Amino acid sequence: MLADLLEIRTGVTAVIGGGGKTTLLRTLGGELSRDHTVLLCTTTKIFPFPDLPCAGTEEELARLRKRCRLLCAGQEVPGTGGKLTAPPVPMARLAEWFDYVLVEADGSAHRPMKAHAPHEPVIPPEANQTICVVGASGFGRPIRDAAHRPELYARLAEVDERAPITPETEAAVLKAESLHHRLFVNQVDTPENMKTVKQLATLMDGPILAGSLQKGAYFKC
Repeated sequence: MLADLLEIRTGVTAVIGGGGKTTLLRTLGGELSRDHTVLLCTTTKIFPFPDLPCAGTEEELARLRKRCRLLCAGQEVPGTGGKLTAPPVPMARLAEWFDYVLVEADGSAHRPMKAHAPHEPVIPPEANQTICVVGASGFGRPIRDAAHRPELYARLAEVDERAPITPETEAAVLKAESLHHRLFVNQVDTPENMKTVKQLATLMDGPILAGSLQKGAYFKC
């Protein structure tokens, strides 16, 4: 299971970066809820999961958690087309109510890569691990097109915004920010992407997990 490969622990897990955070939450939630109670939520903004019950108030959350192993929670943000923000219950209490709380703690404007402004990511203090997601579809594309906050990304990588994203630039940004405990590279579904990810792995301090959430295939490198 992906949850085992990422060594997801009970309690609060924060997910940051780009390239598939929401899909990762839903995938992990599906696996973990076979034997445990799981809550999916955010500290920023996220659309509700259409196939899951969603609690918008403390009363709804208290009721749904008694009959659902997997649900989402969040308060609707006016003027966002239905997006949710943080749940109406403190994170510390959510960690007592559920075996696993999976939190999308970052936004990336649908870009596969990201650099973080000073106020980002919004990792709850209760989180016992942070997973950073990188979208392999960003490799080879110009920073200004594939990275959220491209000016910050380029500055950390010490290159121009017009330069392509490479394993070297991505490793430089990840190391400079040092925000994650584990790295998951998503969208790895071609031989070229696999080669690129293996190059990235040689530049990082520890092993990384790569694969395709869409295909359900993963490997360590």
